Amino acid sequence: MSSILDKINNKDLINDEVIATDLLVTAKAAVRSYAVAITETASPEIHNILKKQLDETIQLHHEVATYMIEQEMYHAYDIDEQVSHDLEKAKIALEMPTSK
Repeated sequence: MSSILDKINNKDLINDEVIATDLLVTAKAAVRSYAVAITETASPEIHNILKKQLDETIQLHHEVATYMIEQEMYHAYDIDEQVSHDLEKAKIALEMPTSK
C-alpha cells in the first residue's frame, strides 16, 4: 500500500501532522480490509485471527485520531474548522515542488 510519505520528495516537508495523517488514513483502510476479509473466510481460526487484528487496528485508529484531536491536527467535532484546516493544507500541498 502506497502512502503519502512515499510520495514526498522533500523530507523537510514531513512533520508530525503528515505522519499522523498518513497513519490515520492507513489504519482506516486496514479496518475496511480486515472487515471485508472476515466476511470472506469460512475458517473459524482465520476468522478469529482477523477479528483480533481488526480490533487492534480499530484501537490504533482511535489512538491516532485522539492524538491528532488533542494536538489540533484533526477537528473531528467542528466541520467548518476541519474544512478550513484541509484547505490550508491543500494550498501548501499545491505549492510543493513536483518530482519529474
